[in-house]
Amino acid sequence: MTDQKQPPKDKSGVLSNIAGTYLDHIIDLLPCYISIQDLEHRLLFVNQSFKNDFGDGTGKLCHSVYNGSPNVCRACPVEKTLQDKRTHIGEKTVQLPDGKICQMLIQSAPILDANSEVEAVIEMGTNITRIKKSQKELTILGQSIALLSHGIKNILEGLQGGAYVVDEAFNEGDIQLARKGWSIVNKNIFDITDVVQNVLYSSKNRPLQYEMVSPGQLVQDSVQLFRAKAAAMNIQLEAQINAALPDVQLDAAGIRRMLHNLIWNALEACHNDKDKNHHMVNLNTDYFDGNHIMFEIADNGIGMDEATQRNMLEEFFSTKGAGGTGLGLAVVEKVVNKHGGRIEINSAPGIGTRFKIIFEIRH
Repeated sequence: MTDQKQPPKDKSGVLSNIAGTYLDHIIDLLPCYISIQDLEHRLLFVNQSFKNDFGDGTGKLCHSVYNGSPNVCRACPVEKTLQDKRTHIGEKTVQLPDGKICQMLIQSAPILDANSEVEAVIEMGTNITRIKKSQKELTILGQSIALLSHGIKNILEGLQGGAYVVDEAFNEGDIQLARKGWSIVNKNIFDITDVVQNVLYSSKNRPLQYEMVSPGQLVQDSVQLFRAKAAAMNIQLEAQINAALPDVQLDAAGIRRMLHNLIWNALEACHNDKDKNHHMVNLNTDYFDGNHIMFEIADNGIGMDEATQRNMLEEFFSTKGAGGTGLGLAVVEKVVNKHGGRIEINSAPGIGTRFKIIFEIRH
């Protein structure tokens, strides 16, 4: 006969004491967020760790508690589990009630009824903010110098090329050639300025300088700055502004940088789309609801697939190859997060992209 291993005997009674004392509270003692959600993502149960950081969200929609959004989060693991009855894992960015942004690792698993149908989903969330911060810092150390040097090198080569054309034009007395050369120089001056400003904003932990500003005026100023460039790229650039919007407390410099990066990103998306004859970028600022305003930037450019959407806010991620540094949208996310706002993105390849930036109204 083969020897069968027997479970160890609890001679001291420690295990029995722990079970008797803590079994009812073991889920509350776990250092992670545990919730059970119904088929509509409504929270049926949350553990004490969840309550400590998000409040007692029982009865509320998960995405409403996490982000104050009426929409299910992109690539939601719980939604995937509801669809295929399998376990899933993913990451999401959530906002705590105190305004702090939290990076979470989410795991979901189905709870099946007697007919093996999903009747609820259990979700476990682990706060990985510190890990992600360290990971990002290491990534920055490894990539920043190489990528930025490559991008700046390309711009400097463009400046040299434009300067050469201008010199030749002066030598030949050709004003038309001089204008052509200067347009090349001017474009690359804009590009190097944009790179430097994004590097500065990304690298410095600059405190927000709140002031009363007009959201509509910020949009108008940004559109005016890019109107000539959009016209040169044969792209229609328009803005719709709700004149009833009040002045609100925002960091004007940060919001301008955010709008400039989003507009330039939209213009480039249109410029890189060779399948349409007419391209347009529309900006809209309006109420999102009674307590929030929104900045919306929509284009009918090349659009993005799901993989690109998952990575596009990461620093140094770029689909432009040597033509981009991958800082533009990362700076957008940093501005939005520091304001306690959120970003909603809808995009499809060949159709275009819509960014919706939502901020709480502060007077």
